[in-house]
Amino acid sequence: MKIALINENSQNSKNPMIEAALKKVVEPMGHTVFNYGMYADADSKPLTYVQNGILAAVLLNSGAADYVVTGCGTGEGAMLACNSFPGVLCGHVADRWMLHLCPGQRCNAVAMPFALKNGWGQELNLEYTFEKLFGFGSGNGYPAERVEPEQRNKKILDGVRAVTMRPLVDVLGEIDQDLVKGALAGEHFQEYFFANATDEAIIAKVKEILGL
Repeated sequence: MKIALINENSQNSKNPMIEAALKKVVEPMGHTVFNYGMYADADSKPLTYVQNGILAAVLLNSGAADYVVTGCGTGEGAMLACNSFPGVLCGHVADRWMLHLCPGQRCNAVAMPFALKNGWGQELNLEYTFEKLFGFGSGNGYPAERVEPEQRNKKILDGVRAVTMRPLVDVLGEIDQDLVKGALAGEHFQEYFFANATDEAIIAKVKEILGL
């Protein structure tokens, strides 16, 4: 699985810690982490939580990533931004206990509150959460008696989103282009994206936006 890490500007100093915790857990499982920033370097291209959503949508819809781990101070902004786009279903996860619920909805992204519980041991909470998220499967539902209704409701939600969501290529062309360009301006974006993306229409749109 290709896992993309994205965090916004208020939490950029924690990017190395989050990346280390994520890699420590998922790389032994055979997954690959692509860190799209925002990086700890103060000169790194800034990402707002809205741009987290744009970037997550581009990566997931293009096939450049299979899963996105994102977040901001509370995780709420990043979650709302991600869920504004087609092809992204993002749960809000503060700790491993909340993952009993999110996998039942078959999320392909999680938004985490990186400013929460940010004292000693924050990296341990992240490691435990990533272990639960990527090590125990997803889409099973919780608790056991809720499996069938949760999965049924997910199918209903998919049908609703199919009606309410527009193709990402169209969306990208109508959002403020400076906002989109900023979301795709990370120093490793082009390196990672073009090596992994498979959707030709989105690849072409990204090239057009970036003037390539």
